Amino acid sequence: MSQPDGGIYIALGANLPGSSGTPRETLEAALALFPSQDMRVLRRSSWWRSPAQPAGDQPDFINGMVEVATALEPAEVLARLHDLESRFGRVRRKRWEARVLDLDLIDYRGRQSGGAEGTPVLPHPRLRERLFVLLPLQEVAPNWRHPADGMEIQNLIMLANPLKINKIE
Repeated sequence: MSQPDGGIYIALGANLPGSSGTPRETLEAALALFPSQDMRVLRRSSWWRSPAQPAGDQPDFINGMVEVATALEPAEVLARLHDLESRFGRVRRKRWEARVLDLDLIDYRGRQSGGAEGTPVLPHPRLRERLFVLLPLQEVAPNWRHPADGMEIQNLIMLANPLKINKIE
């Protein structure tokens, strides 16, 4: 399958150990499978540690961001991300629960979609408020702008909900 240029951003997160080990080891193992899913990683961020959002008694999350190249359409990308989550033991029961692996399609080449007819909502609807998405995204794409209004990532970071977050790599 031919793989055009990137511009497709995927957030990775985990806060529970899985069959691959620690959350960070699980994230690395998931990334290693991207090529088998017809997604070539072009750039990746450092790993970041942050408390679970919303706040609660869950372990801290490890988060990161990758830019990928693929010929897959957004719905296909999302389906493959969900398949990878399942392979690592993710079971979707309730919103904002602890998870062994979380893969979110953040932006697909600037496309905007409301999520009708089986298509993902693009860009990701909650990315504006999430420093654990925005800071790794800034590492991967420092000139990225929000597709809906063109807001620069630096401004989005300044306006996002405050969060204690630390780069760990």
